[in-house]
Amino acid sequence: MPTPDKYDAPASAAGSAPRRFHVMAKPVGSACNLDCAYCFYLSKAQLPKGPGPGRMSEATVEAFIRQYIEGVTAGDVVFSWQGGEPTLAGLDFYRKVVALEKKYARPGQRIQNDLQTNGTLLDEEWAAFLKANRFLVGLSIDGPRELHDRCRVAKGGAPTFDQVFRAAQLLRQYEVPFNTLTCVHRFNARRPLDVYRFLRRELGATYLQFIPIVEHRAFRGTAPQRWDVAALPTESDPESRPGSPHSVVTEWSVDPEDWGYFLCRVFDEWRSRDAGRVYVNQIETLVAQHLGMPSQLCIYGEFCGKGLAVEHDGSIYACDHYVYPEYHLGNLHETPLNKMAFSREQVIFGYAKNEALPRQCRECEFLKDCWGECPKNRLLRTAEGEPGLNYLCRGFKRYFAHALPEIECLAAELRRGPIRPVARM
Repeated sequence: MPTPDKYDAPASAAGSAPRRFHVMAKPVGSACNLDCAYCFYLSKAQLPKGPGPGRMSEATVEAFIRQYIEGVTAGDVVFSWQGGEPTLAGLDFYRKVVALEKKYARPGQRIQNDLQTNGTLLDEEWAAFLKANRFLVGLSIDGPRELHDRCRVAKGGAPTFDQVFRAAQLLRQYEVPFNTLTCVHRFNARRPLDVYRFLRRELGATYLQFIPIVEHRAFRGTAPQRWDVAALPTESDPESRPGSPHSVVTEWSVDPEDWGYFLCRVFDEWRSRDAGRVYVNQIETLVAQHLGMPSQLCIYGEFCGKGLAVEHDGSIYACDHYVYPEYHLGNLHETPLNKMAFSREQVIFGYAKNEALPRQCRECEFLKDCWGECPKNRLLRTAEGEPGLNYLCRGFKRYFAHALPEIECLAAELRRGPIRPVARM
């Protein structure tokens, strides 16, 4: 009997074990009522052979929901609605979504929905719907007013802080569970405690997500891993930092050193005040990994490829950050979703995360904490000239070196019972 190629679809695709994959849905594509300076998705409509502007039709949303529920044979199916701004699809669209999910759900299968939104269009009718249908909301907010309004503005440049803050109050009023999603960029990364304490004390958030903003300077037209490798800087070159005239990244990308500083200060604040009460994505996944569990974030997994994106027209892409023609897998109106999710092309994409790691990463003491992070951020060459070094490498090393001794203690404490904040001196 021939030995299967390692790039063949895994056995789970054939039905011998539960199939698990995740799809991020873009019901209005890149359409948005805001004009955030660092948005990586607004430009998708201008890509040659890209998805273009539009809104998901009834036929497409039904095909997507049916195929997704059929394709994931595990007990939970998680629908993630993002954009652009997904609330532009309107409440009736999501009423239809819920009805279709009930129509196609199999007995014993749990259907979950989450909605990532800028919050500016939420009102009481939205809040009542989200509560009644058990949606988890991700609310995008970058800290207190002056930091949030630095980048997150409406068309024409008007500030949005007040609208987003009202949305948070509304979600709390209606008891809609919500996470905050904070983009950490060049303009807020040096103020980690201002950001964290605002989210905790003024917004009342208990689930905090921090996302580093990193974009190649040519991201609008050039797909990840399609860069001119010879032109990529090394970590010691001035071009490896934002602000350089010829930087490899956009001016708003977070500085690697600042990212490390941000994570270290947030970790200390969380450990001293909020451990056991507050979820911080960058911390919780590290604790989980040191308990022997899989990474809770795809970026820290050894492999990727199980997180696809569906555009408004039914086009399927390898990943949310890889919505470029080079990573187009097909269209669910022509090819079944699960066939694309477990295709040879997508399996190769997933394995490439590990296989493309340079020697410097493979010999790093923090390899299993990081696994090179997201491939789309591998914008540097090593000192030996090998491509594939993550732009944020120096920041992650600072964070891991700072946090891991305490993380090991937390993991040991968790094995005995719930963790507690440490006493402040």
